[in-house]
Amino acid sequence: MDYILSLVVFFPIVAGSFAFLVDAKSVRVFGIAVAIIEFFLSIVLWLGFDYGIDGMQMVEHFSLISQFGMSYYLAVDGISLFLVILSTFMTMVALFALSIEKDIKNLIIAVLFLETTMVGVFLSLDIILFYLFWEASLVPMLYIIGAWGSERRIYAAIKFFLYTFAGSVLMLVGILYMGHLYYETTGIWSFAITDWYQMVLPFNLQLWLFGAFFLAFAIKVPMFPFHTWLPYAHGQAPTIGSVLLAAVMLKMGTYGFVRFSLPLFPDASIYFMIPIAIIATVMVIYAAMVAYAQEDMKQVIAYSSISHMGVIILGTFAMNTEGISGSIFMMISHGIVSGALFMLVGVIYERRHTKMMREFGGLASVMPSFATIYAIMLMGSVGLPLTIGFIGEFLSLMGFYRIDWIITMIAGTGIILGAVYMLSLYKRSFFGPLVNDENKKLKDLNFKEYSALIPLVFLVILLGIYPKPVLDPISSSVKNMIRIMDKKVINKESKEILYKANSIGGGR
Repeated sequence: MDYILSLVVFFPIVAGSFAFLVDAKSVRVFGIAVAIIEFFLSIVLWLGFDYGIDGMQMVEHFSLISQFGMSYYLAVDGISLFLVILSTFMTMVALFALSIEKDIKNLIIAVLFLETTMVGVFLSLDIILFYLFWEASLVPMLYIIGAWGSERRIYAAIKFFLYTFAGSVLMLVGILYMGHLYYETTGIWSFAITDWYQMVLPFNLQLWLFGAFFLAFAIKVPMFPFHTWLPYAHGQAPTIGSVLLAAVMLKMGTYGFVRFSLPLFPDASIYFMIPIAIIATVMVIYAAMVAYAQEDMKQVIAYSSISHMGVIILGTFAMNTEGISGSIFMMISHGIVSGALFMLVGVIYERRHTKMMREFGGLASVMPSFATIYAIMLMGSVGLPLTIGFIGEFLSLMGFYRIDWIITMIAGTGIILGAVYMLSLYKRSFFGPLVNDENKKLKDLNFKEYSALIPLVFLVILLGIYPKPVLDPISSSVKNMIRIMDKKVINKESKEILYKANSIGGGR
C-alpha cells in the first residue's frame, strides 16, 4: 500500500499511452480493461482504508522543488475516498456504454488522460500539484467536446474552456499569495494544504482570498450566474463527455469548497454563508423552472444538474457534520444518477438521432427494460426515499435547517419542482399512444447497455437502503475538518454561528 495512491493516479495515463500501439479494432477492449483495473485499484484503496482514522491516510510526500516548498504530496481521507471511487467507476461504466466509432483510439486515450487528472485533483494535498491536475483536466474535456460533439461543438468547447480557465487564473493568484504569506509567517516555503491549515489569517485577508478561490470553484460547479457554459457543454458533448462532466468534473468545484475554502478561510466562509445560501436557493428554483421549459431531454438533465448542485452547495455551507456529509454523499449520488440519465438519453439518441420529447411517446410499450431503468434513475434524481438521491438531499437540507429554516424551506421546494419536470419528461416520452411509426421499430437495451446500466441501478437502490459504509468515513473526516475550522475561527460571531450549527446531533 506504500505507493497505491500514485498507482491509482497515474495508471490510466501510463496504460493509456500504450493505446497508440493497439489497432483500432481492439482499442475499445483495451480501454475497458484499463478502466476495470483502475476501478479495482481504487477498491483496493478502500479495502486498505482505516475507518478508525479521521485524518489523512496512505500519505506519499517528497520534495520536488525544496527551495520553494513544492512537493509531491498525495493522501486520502473519507472526504476524497469515495470521490476517487466515483471517478474510476463512472469512467469504467462510460467506456462500457461507449458507442462512438469515429477516431475511437484518440477518444479512449483522452478519456484515460481525463481520468488521471480527475483522480489527481481528489488526492493532491500540495496545492500546486492540485492546480496542475485541475487545469490539465480541461484539455481532454475540451478535446472530447470539440472533436466528438454535435453541430456547435467548437463554440461549446471554447466556452467551457474560457469560463473555467478564467476562474482558475484568479485562484492561482490566491495560491501564490498564500504561499508567500506562509513564508513570511514561518520563514519557509510550503504549498502543502495541511501546513496551511495551521495558519490563522486576519479577517479582511480571509475575505479577499476566499473570493479568489470562490470564483474558480463557483464556475466549475457551476453556480448561478456562472452556469451558462454548462447547458451548452452538455448539449453539444458526446454521451461519454456528458457522463464524465456531470458525474465527476462538476464535483471538483464542490470538493474545492470543502477541502480548501472552509478550513482555510473559516471566518470568511461563515461571513458569506447566507449570501451563498441565497445563490444556492436561486440555483435550485431557477434551474428547476428552466428544466421544466425544455423540449430537449438532455437539456432537462443539464438544468437538473444545476438545480441539484444548488442543494450540494447549501449542505456544504451548513458548517456542520450533517450538512457537509450530506453534500459529499450527494456529490456521489448525483454523479451516479446524472451519469446514468445522460447514458439513457444517449441510448435513445443512438436509435433515433433526436433528443426532442415531442418525437416520442409510448416508449414504454416498445422498450420496457429501458423505461424501467429510466424510471428508477428518475426516482433517484427526485430523491425518492430508499433511493440514493434521498440521503444526501435530506442531510444537506437538515444541516442548513439549523442555520436558517426559511432558506431551507424555500430550497426544499426544489424537490417538488424536480418531481414535476422529471415526471413530465417521463409522461411525455414513455406513456400515451405510440403515434410515431419510427418508434415502433425501436429495439430495447442490448447487452452492452445492460452491462453499463445495471451496476448503476444496483448502487441507486443499495446505497439508498444502506448508506452507512459510505457515510461513516465521510462523517468522520468532516468532523475532523470542523475541528480545524473551530481552532482557526477568530471572530466571536463566527464562533457562535459555528457552535449553533454543530451544537445538536454530535457535530462538535
